[in-house]
Amino acid sequence: MARSPEKQRDPKASLALLWGEQEQPRRGPKPSLTPDRITATAIAIADAEGLDAVSMQRVAAELDVTTMALYRYVPGKTDLVDLMVDTALGTPSLGGTVGGWRPRLTEWARQCWALYRRHPWILPATAMRRQLMGPNQLAWLDAALAALADSGLPPARRHDTFLLIVGHIRSLAQQRQDANQEGDQEWNRLTGELLERHGARFPALTAAVAAGAFTPQDEDPLDYGLECILDGVAALIGRTAPQS
Repeated sequence: MARSPEKQRDPKASLALLWGEQEQPRRGPKPSLTPDRITATAIAIADAEGLDAVSMQRVAAELDVTTMALYRYVPGKTDLVDLMVDTALGTPSLGGTVGGWRPRLTEWARQCWALYRRHPWILPATAMRRQLMGPNQLAWLDAALAALADSGLPPARRHDTFLLIVGHIRSLAQQRQDANQEGDQEWNRLTGELLERHGARFPALTAAVAAGAFTPQDEDPLDYGLECILDGVAALIGRTAPQS
């Protein structure tokens, strides 16, 4: 039995596709499709219906071509998802941000958070696997490290800071995806009834609920965690700065 194109994935060829370094045919008519057009179609599907709705068959149908026609340009869904992620990310723009590492990193985080809200499927597309990274993904990492270049932190700590902020953003994105207003209301009702009967066993929790700790806030959920992370980074910089 012939193996599917997906199982025959060649990492070297996949990287060439992701970085636009694949060989182009020198003869013959101009291709009717391009990886960019296929990727844009897949992103539109994912934005509207989620990542599970994306398949080679679905994308082919949207483009009014056969599924096999797509395999001439993109070897399989794994490669397609890599292209989708890198294309949707674009590149960060921090050129107009002044004031040192903290304002630059704050702006970086806000732009990143906006991407996860605009394209919620990026979260599952990049979860639990070491996918091939394209130029735009590396540009985001490069920009975060550059934002910390004058912080005095060693390179390893700059990378750790990047991971902390990305982890915070991904956690918020997961909470956003898991949110269910109707389910949350039912959970709140049942929990409230339980605390009415057993509140004495959980005094801190009961007091927090009564004080509105679990009431939805109007502020951007990014802000609190980001400020805590950056305060910690500032304290670390202060401890590691050379003493005069």
